[in-house]
Amino acid sequence: MGFKEAVPQQQPTHEYPPKSKWPYAVLSAILIIFILIVSLVFVFPFLANLSREQLISSDWSGYSVASNMVNPQPSVTSVNGSWAVPTVKISATDSYSAIWIGIGGQFDDSLIQVGTEQDSRKGRAAYSAWYELLPANPITIDSINVSQGDQIEASIFLLDTNTTAWSMKIQDITNGQSFQKTVIYASSMLSAEWIVERPSVGARLSTLADFGQVEFTRCTETVDGKDGNISTFPHAQLTMVNRQNADLAHVSSLTSGGSSFTVTYVP
Repeated sequence: MGFKEAVPQQQPTHEYPPKSKWPYAVLSAILIIFILIVSLVFVFPFLANLSREQLISSDWSGYSVASNMVNPQPSVTSVNGSWAVPTVKISATDSYSAIWIGIGGQFDDSLIQVGTEQDSRKGRAAYSAWYELLPANPITIDSINVSQGDQIEASIFLLDTNTTAWSMKIQDITNGQSFQKTVIYASSMLSAEWIVERPSVGARLSTLADFGQVEFTRCTETVDGKDGNISTFPHAQLTMVNRQNADLAHVSSLTSGGSSFTVTYVP
C-alpha cells in the first residue's frame, strides 16, 4: 500500500494511465530462473564437494574418509570392511593387486593397513592375507589360507590413545581362520580407507592384476568419537589411472546407504 502527496483542489491534475506490470513480472521470473540455473551449475556442486571429492591416484582405487578433506584432524580411530576375494586372471607377465582397509596414508606417510593380495605370478594365481605398518614392509599372515571367493572381514581400531596401541583383525569367514594382533604405531589418524591397490614391487609400481570386480561392504569407521559409514563424513572417491591418465580400475557410487561400493578392473 502507498500514498499520494496531497494536491490543492484548485489545481487540476492529469493522471497518466497506469503502466502494465507484466514486463516487470516477466523480468523477475527470468532473473529467478537465471539464479536457479547458476546455483544448480556452480553453487550446489561446490557445496556438495565440500563433503565429497573425486581424486585420481597412480595406485589406489576406492574411498577415503576424513573429518575434513581440506584440513583433516587426527580423529579417525577405527575402520571396518568386508569383501569377497576375487578370482585373479592369469597373465603372461607377473601382475599384482591388493585389497585392504587402513588408517592414514591419504594426507601423510603413516599408514596402518590389513587385507588380502590377489596376484598372477609365474603363470599361477596366488592369494594371501597380510598387514603393513608403513614405512615397514608388508608381512604375510601365514595362519590364513586365502582362496578365491572367500568372504573376508577386517577391522582396525585404536585401543589406547596414550600408548598408541592398535588392534588389527582379519577373518576368513569361509574357512573359519582368523588373525588378530596388537601393535604400537604412531598413526596420523587423519583418514580411513577402503582400497584396491596396485602395490609397488622392487620399489616400482607393479602391473595391476586383472581381478575382475570386488565389492566392499559394511564399510564403517569412527571419526571424532562418532560411528558412521563412508557417506556419514567428508569423503573422497579415488580412481587409479596410468601415466596416460586412463582409468585402470573404475569405482562405483556408494550403495547400501553409503556403506558399500564396487571396484572394477578396466581392461
